[in-house]
Amino acid sequence: MLYLDYLRKEGDWVSNQYGGREHLEAVDFLRKLNEAVYAEQPGTLTVAEESTSWPLVTRPTYVGGLGFSMKWNMGWMHDMLEYMHLDPVFRRYHHNLITFSLMYAYSENFVLPLSHDEVVHIKGSLINKMPGDLWQRFANLRAFYGYMWGHPGKKLLFMGGEFGQWHEWNYAESLDWHLLEPPSDLHHAQLRDYLRDLNAIYQREPGLYALDSDPEGFSWIDVHDTDNSVVSFMRRSKNVDDTLIFVCNFTPIPRLGYRLGVPRAGEYYEILNSDANRYGGSGLENLQAMPSGPVFWQSCPYSLLLTLPPLSTIVLKRRLDVVEDGDEDESEPQSNKKH
Repeated sequence: MLYLDYLRKEGDWVSNQYGGREHLEAVDFLRKLNEAVYAEQPGTLTVAEESTSWPLVTRPTYVGGLGFSMKWNMGWMHDMLEYMHLDPVFRRYHHNLITFSLMYAYSENFVLPLSHDEVVHIKGSLINKMPGDLWQRFANLRAFYGYMWGHPGKKLLFMGGEFGQWHEWNYAESLDWHLLEPPSDLHHAQLRDYLRDLNAIYQREPGLYALDSDPEGFSWIDVHDTDNSVVSFMRRSKNVDDTLIFVCNFTPIPRLGYRLGVPRAGEYYEILNSDANRYGGSGLENLQAMPSGPVFWQSCPYSLLLTLPPLSTIVLKRRLDVVEDGDEDESEPQSNKKH
């Protein structure tokens, strides 16, 4: 609707009054539509499936925007699916595919879509896009979902993706619900349980949603670990105690004694590990609390050592019931404290 020349050959369309290809009447219509919807039903969401670089899709009409509530982040979707389809041995050479989206993540109010377009037309289901054997395919998909839930933007799965349906979606048939029932492979039910727990954490942890459209809600810990295909980052709210740390390992190699920078002193513990046995993983978990030390690392004043499972996403949080160094304020490094 936005372009006069969309799917038209040269000579089959007429430019607008300014000589451009923008469809000014359609733009005016969309703005009036959104204004009318919000006036009639405040709180309604309108979402644009728009894959070009049209500016201000989710900005108010009074500043020149189209007035939509949210826009599908098609660039993120295509980059991530391309990255996840790669054999892990080659991912180190394509690290930018999982990091570039943060360059524009706050230019619109984005939805992260894994949409119908990607699981039909012989493109294959999500689980079939993953490389490796059966175990690695499910591990890859769990790691991918963990990264997706930590990435700024609302989450959108197409039906069947939540339990790893093998077949492409078919409008004329039911989903393959039988995969969740015995004697089917447990991986499907375990993937469903993993998504259930991801959603529960999303609801429970304000760090994942309170500043979702604000750059203050996200910061990289390490964006440069290309050799290990590892990324780590923080999600936060205005309350620093809500801070969550995501660490994603996109190779099948476990990293023992992996040093990670953290922003505050204290003990950190896992609130989610996609490699847990209950999700079909190898069970390589950090079952004990991980104390941080005053070792500057990855631009953080403290750091800790952890076990990073293969093809995994883990989520850490700082314990609030443990006070380091007596009763002193643990929110700032020892060298900055007054005695």
